[in-house]
Amino acid sequence: MGSADVRSARPAGSAQEVFGASLRLGLTSFGGPIAHLGYFRREYVERRRWLDDATFADLVALCQLLPGPASTELGIAIGTRRAGVLGGMASWIGFTLPSALALVLFGFLTGSVDLSSSGWVHGLKLAAVAVVGQAVIAMARTLSPDWRRRLLSLLAAGVALAWTVPLAQVAIIAGGAVVGRFMLTGPMPPAGRSEPSPVSRRFGLACLLVFAGLLVGLPVLGSIVADTSVAFIDAFYRAGALVFGGGHVVLPLLHATVAVPGWVTDDQFLAGYGAAQAVPGPLFAFAGYLGAVSATAQTGVFGAALALGAIFLPSFLLVFGALPFWDALRAAAGFRRALAGTSAAVVGLLLAALYTPVATSAVAGPLDVVIVAAALGSLLTGRLPPIAIVVLCAVAGGLLGR
Repeated sequence: MGSADVRSARPAGSAQEVFGASLRLGLTSFGGPIAHLGYFRREYVERRRWLDDATFADLVALCQLLPGPASTELGIAIGTRRAGVLGGMASWIGFTLPSALALVLFGFLTGSVDLSSSGWVHGLKLAAVAVVGQAVIAMARTLSPDWRRRLLSLLAAGVALAWTVPLAQVAIIAGGAVVGRFMLTGPMPPAGRSEPSPVSRRFGLACLLVFAGLLVGLPVLGSIVADTSVAFIDAFYRAGALVFGGGHVVLPLLHATVAVPGWVTDDQFLAGYGAAQAVPGPLFAFAGYLGAVSATAQTGVFGAALALGAIFLPSFLLVFGALPFWDALRAAAGFRRALAGTSAAVVGLLLAALYTPVATSAVAGPLDVVIVAAALGSLLTGRLPPIAIVVLCAVAGGLLGR
């Protein structure tokens, strides 16, 4: 492979190992995409030590800049670095499978039950507050160690709270890069572990071309071919390819995509959204429910699989396309300063998200504060593993009947 191609790194682990780790996260990562960053850091940086904080922050910044579900893309990127392309796929399967199966099963059983107000679901939200709080503290210590970067983190948090448009996160991260490149002086944090990219530049370029080709070609093909399957795939592919921030941001687009044409009723859509709040893993797995209950030829298990494949395909293409170039760029000194700025901005974004929507949607009274404080204290001291804290918070929420 020539110099134009980054040589593929020999995998440090196996796809089976990545699947086991990501399945653990898929079963326990409640609270949405921002909370997932805390769970991921706990599992991959602290527990398994597959990567260090600097590399983790670099990958977080990359996935925040890409459209699509950021936490899923982060998992794919970490799995790919650990075990190559197969590792990236195994990471997605493990992280997505539990929530996808639960939501598809819910679609088969009922489309009119609202679980979002259940007490144990409220307890899971409280656990997410603690997990995100622990992640903010740990990442701030590493990524905002001096007053300049702490100030940048606080500024990013303030802007994120005041400016809530969909592209705000991308703009804040870009602003952090500019500030870091031209205003952060002195020693910079070292780059993450220097490793050859597990994806070659040639393969990365091919993925980016396929991404763009499908984004342009599917609507054109749909206007030529009188087949609802093309429109079905295009609808979910665009939802995964054009939404920045992922998570709840995709809901308006999905609603316009499946409810307005009459594929899914409003009641079905809202019931499925309520159920999505009660399961761990990526909210984009909601697409599996929508595919399973859709009033099209693509329904049931086939519709669920088609919707899930279409909405997550852009994430694979973008991550595989970006990784080889990202690893090369982040080794440059000037780019490291820009990344130091983006890392501080990411801490600010996480801090803002800790307040809203994570805390504001979960903490409703003094007892909730006590539960969150106890869970956070347990995480910081390491007295209990995260999965035990999640279970205990769910039990506490159920007993309190919140």
